[in-house]
Order: sequence, then structure tokens, then C-alpha cells
Amino acid sequence: MDTYDVSQVPEYLQQLQKQKRILQNAQSYKGQTPKWAKSRDEIIAHFMFRQMMNSSRTVDRYEIRSSFMPPAYHPSVAALGELKKALIKDLTLETHHRGWYILVRAVTPTDTMTAIMAVVEDEGGDVLMLQLYNQEKALTADGRLVKGTVMLIKEPYLKIMADGDCGLRVDHLSDIRFIPDYDQLVPSVWRGGPKGHTSADIWKITGNDYFKKASYYLAIDCYSKALDSSPTIEEDLTIRLNRALTFLKTDQFDAALHDVMLTLTNDTSSEKALFRKSQALYHLRRFQESCEVHKVLSKAYPSNIAAKSEFDRATARLEEGQSGEYPFGQLQREAIKRRPPLLDRATYIGPVSVRSAESRGRGLFTTEAVRAGDLLFCEKALAHAFYDEAGHSNNISLLMNTDKQTATMGTQAELISLIAQKLHKSPSLISTFTDLYHGSYTPVGITEVDGIPVVDTFLVERIMSLNCFGCPVSSRVSHTNSMKRDREQELETTTKRFHSCGIWPLASYINHSCDSNCRRSFIGDMMLVRATRDLPANTELTFWYKKPLDDSPRTKYLDLQHWGFQCSCIICQDIHETEKGDLMKRRQLTADSVKAFQSLSHTRKQTAAIAKVEGIISMLEKTYRRPSSEVPRLGVWNAYLSLAMVHATSSQPRKVIEFAFRTLESLGYVVEGGQLPHRPGTTLRVRRWGLMMDSLVGCWMILCRVYCDVSHDLADQAEDYARTTYRICVGEDETFGDTYSRFSDRVDGLLVGVK
Repeated sequence: MDTYDVSQVPEYLQQLQKQKRILQNAQSYKGQTPKWAKSRDEIIAHFMFRQMMNSSRTVDRYEIRSSFMPPAYHPSVAALGELKKALIKDLTLETHHRGWYILVRAVTPTDTMTAIMAVVEDEGGDVLMLQLYNQEKALTADGRLVKGTVMLIKEPYLKIMADGDCGLRVDHLSDIRFIPDYDQLVPSVWRGGPKGHTSADIWKITGNDYFKKASYYLAIDCYSKALDSSPTIEEDLTIRLNRALTFLKTDQFDAALHDVMLTLTNDTSSEKALFRKSQALYHLRRFQESCEVHKVLSKAYPSNIAAKSEFDRATARLEEGQSGEYPFGQLQREAIKRRPPLLDRATYIGPVSVRSAESRGRGLFTTEAVRAGDLLFCEKALAHAFYDEAGHSNNISLLMNTDKQTATMGTQAELISLIAQKLHKSPSLISTFTDLYHGSYTPVGITEVDGIPVVDTFLVERIMSLNCFGCPVSSRVSHTNSMKRDREQELETTTKRFHSCGIWPLASYINHSCDSNCRRSFIGDMMLVRATRDLPANTELTFWYKKPLDDSPRTKYLDLQHWGFQCSCIICQDIHETEKGDLMKRRQLTADSVKAFQSLSHTRKQTAAIAKVEGIISMLEKTYRRPSSEVPRLGVWNAYLSLAMVHATSSQPRKVIEFAFRTLESLGYVVEGGQLPHRPGTTLRVRRWGLMMDSLVGCWMILCRVYCDVSHDLADQAEDYARTTYRICVGEDETFGDTYSRFSDRVDGLLVGVK
């Protein structure tokens, strides 16, 4: 949703088809024993040369990398004890070696492209390339994967790589384990480190040394070994607290919580254990529980200043989550300043709940009556991949899936990795994500083996592709940038598309409708959803997955097949019932109106030119068969708004009000009390709200400015509607006065210098 789908762009379609042919050709070798064309030394030398070239290459922030999803395969769900050991010589091409595992050791440093790569050897000295996907970028910098690292790969997949050589590809995080050299799985010829028996205290000290160097995963290995080395009760408590802290440093919050809970069973008043428990719960977004722990902690240790600060933070999050009240102006500033724009805020769930939506699967429904502009929920992203268009980010990639024949441009490939890593580190979040719609993909149904979380990368990719949202850093910035464009550009309906993207689980339950009744907006990684009209209780919420385009042929009107349903809203029904000739005529008249508006700025005969525009729009109106109060007329509202702006510059209040009202009415609004001549005491009232468009903030401000001259008592009412519209489009109205003013130099009220 709001992402760059380039599946039908010829250039990328050719790449998709080419990759599909490569995969089909590779499959013809399935099961065959590879013919090793290069010697060990040649493989290593070739890799080292390529690594040297990559390391010396200047990074181009505009470079777009291609990332291809291979044919989907399940992660290994076999316990290690059920698997047999294999060597490189036992492997066959394009095969997932179910029932086997392989031990390898890195014999080169790493190189990173779309995967982390290294040349590895087995015990027999045979070598080949290893490609690890979806791993953390820090993997190669924190000591986990360096020359000499031993790895165990479960049910290995040997593939033909792009250069024609053979290599091991690992897509699932749980399919590979980094084995410390003291582990019994490591062959004796590879083993180093402490010899003989080493005490728990020595392992703890070694872990502490790694911790001080920020080699947190190596520290965790040492602390784990210490716990297996018969520590005393006191040593056990200390080691677990150290490991819990290290788990917190590596975002493994479930594991941290597990360690402190074990610690507290032996020492219920441990200050460090209570503090780390509160932190783990906070980062798992369990703010109520975090606050409860803080109450105990503050009572027992009132002088702990750090704990008091954390208590205040947890309390603030709890209040946000319960009230839905946020300092929105501060959030806007934080979102613009932070890179990436990840905000430390709580999710607020208002009067909504997930229910069955019959043929549309599950949906989100109101639990009570709401008014236009009301906040339905404000959700923090489960995962968010950010592209900094103004900075030095170079994480744009072309993600191609030959199985689905899709190609997207943006940060979707990074988002897959971020989600997989987060679920692997915090398995308590797995069900929240995997409960989302994933089409026909059949997952393995197992989430843990040998105490290690199992995360299916291809399930992640499928859920991501169907549920991710493209998003700006700030909908306010996106809104103001859009409003600054010339009206000639505004006349051509465009679809917002963004490189940054994220997953918001609750928002994913909202189904599509062109005739939507709620609107999403963004501040950093927070999504705000507000009602766009007055809604009774038990109303299903809908918003656009793709913005409806009224002049599209009905055979290609809106493709929602990926989500398993077709839109049956009143707009789509009307399109299907409209004759093809009328649709073609509508498209031609829309193009004519754009040209006519463009000519306005180049002619001295303004009156005649405006009359021509009005004539074209009048003919355009005749291509619609049903009244706009029943079916919004998406092809005319923008033209009416442009006419209102034209008349506003020539001081024709009646014309301005007429065309501003026509703008609203064409989108389904029913507005009373604002026409001229105005009778004192008559109020301006929206009796029925229609479709929500960003430009309607300006439409209401145009009315506000006109009423200031001809009917002053209506000006405040029009501005109130502008504020409500702004709140819906931007997510908040705290910044309205910094963005719009009736005293602006622009007729639509937008402040010229606003950023």
C-alpha cells in the first residue's frame, strides 16, 4: 500500500523474466553432483579479489541493488539430534538436504552485497561460497562471523549462484548457528580457546571482557557456558544478571525477561533484577507490567535515580496508550530530527475491534459511535525500514519475486530482514505478525526447535508484501509539499508512493474501499487512523489500499487480487455500470480540462478562458449518471477547486463560494448554511461528510477567507472545518496554526514559508 510497484515497468519486467529463466535452468541440475571447476586456492583468491574491489568502491547513495527472492522453502524444523552430518562432497545441486546438517568454518573475511558472504571449508578441506540472507549488518563487526568462525547449517541448500559457481544459501535465521570454539560440536582440529576444565567464574570474567568491548553475542556465549559450569548460587545470580543485561543490549527482550525471572525466584528483592525486568517489559511494550515492577523498585530503592527516570518514561507510555493523548507538535519535531524516525511512544487502541468481515476475511470495526476527525487508534510500527531521501541512505533495492511475478522499489527487502530479526529475537511477538493475512502460503506451524525460535523468511515476505504500508517521515510534510505544487499538477490525479515502509499489525486488518471512511497518516514510525465521517457503532472501517482513479477503464480499475477480494464499493459499482464510451469521453474531457487550465496563465481573455473551462466541466458532469450525494465524482472535484482558486484571485465571492461548494459536493459532502445571501444566525454545517482529500483543507480555507469579507460569522466555522480536515489528513491539528492562516498570501491559506 503506497509502495512502488514496478512489476509492469518493461525494464523490470524483463529482469523478472530473465531471473525466472535462470532459476528454471538451475532447476534442470537438481540432484546432480556439482562439478568443481575451480580449486580451493582459486575460489579463495577470486573471493578476496572481489572483496577488495567492493571495499575500495565508492558507495553511490542512488545505487539500486536487485534482490531476488528464491523459490520459497520452509525452514528446518528438525531437532539437531535427528539430523545426520554431511560434508561438502555429499551435497547435490539445487537440493534442500532434509535430514542432514553440515559444519563449516570461515576461511576468509566477509563481504557484503545483498547477502553476507564468506568462503567456508568443511573438515575435509573442501571449500565453497556461503551466502547468508536477512542477517544483522552488525554480524560482521561484532565478532560473530570472522575468519575462523565455525557454523552449523541445518538441512543445507546448495544452489547455482549468479556467476555459475556453487554455493550454500541460507535464508532462515534459525537454519544457521554460530558455534563457539569450546562447543563439543567443533571438530578437535578446529578447536581453540581454554583447554580442560574452566570454572564458571573464569567464563564470567571472559564474558565481562567481551561485554566491555561491545562484543555482546560473544559475551552471551561465555555467560551461557558459565551457567553450564556448575556455578555457586551467588555466581548463578550474578551471571544471569550479566546475561540479562547483555540480552537487553542485543534487543533479546524475551530472553532477558526469562533470566531476570529466574533470578527473582532466588532473590525477590534484587535491585538489578527488578530494574532489568522493568526494562525488558518496557521494550516488549508491556507498560502496565513495567510500571508495576517500578512501584516495587521505587519503594525498595527510593534513591535509584535511573530507575525513577525509567519509571517516569513507562508511566508516560502507559498514559498515552490509555488516553490517546500525545504531544503531537513534539512528535513532529522528533520525527524530522531522528534518523531513522523511530519514536519512543505507546500504541493507543481506541473504539475499534477486530471481527469477521464475512467474504473479506477479518476487518476492523467501531465499538461505539465516532465523529469525523476522531482518533480511532495510533499504532507504533512492529518494524520500519527508512529511506532518508535527504541524507546518505543507500538501502533502496529492487525486490523481485519470480513466484508471484512482482517487483517493488524501496526498502521492502530491508523490511523483511528487520521483521525476521525482530521475531527471532522476541518470539513472543511472532503470533502478532503471523496472524496477519498471508494468502495461500502454508507455514510450517512450528515456532521453536531446540529452544531456538523458528522464523520462516518466506512467510515473512508474503505477509510483508500483503500488509506493509509505504510511508513518509511525516504526513504533515507530505501534505504541505503536495499543496505547494502548481494547480496544473494537482489536476492530474497522482498516487502517493514512498520508499520507506513498515508493518502496523492493527492497521493491516482494515479492508479497502474506494469510498473509504477513515484515513491513515504518519508521524515517524507512528500511524494515526482517524474517522473521515461520522460513523455509528459496529461500522466496518475502510481506507484506500490504492487510490481510486475515476478515468481508468473498468477492466483495469483496481487490482486487489493479491488481497483475495474485489472492491464492491459504490464507486466501483458505478464504474462497472458506466458505459465504456462514457468512460473514454470522461478521460478525454479530463485531459481537455487540464489543457484549458494551463492556458489560463497564457491568455489575456480570462473571462472567455474560464467560460471554456466551465463548459468542459459541465460536459464532464454529464458523463455521470448518479447524483454525487450517492456516488462521489472523482473526475471533477479538483477542477472545481481550481476554479474556486481562480475566482478567489479575482475577488468574485459568489463564484468562489459556488465552486468551493461544488468541490465538496462532488466528493459526496452535504453542506448547509454557507451560501449567499447569508442570513444572520444561520450556521455552516456539514450534514454529511464525503471523501477526504488533502486539498480540502485549502478549500475550507478559501471559504474562510471569503467569509471574512462577506459573512464574517461564518469564517470561524469554515476554519474549524479546515482544522478538522487537516487533523484527518495530517494526523493532528496542533500544528494547524503553523501551517495555515486566513492571513496567508495564498488564497488557500497555506503559509508560504512552512516546512
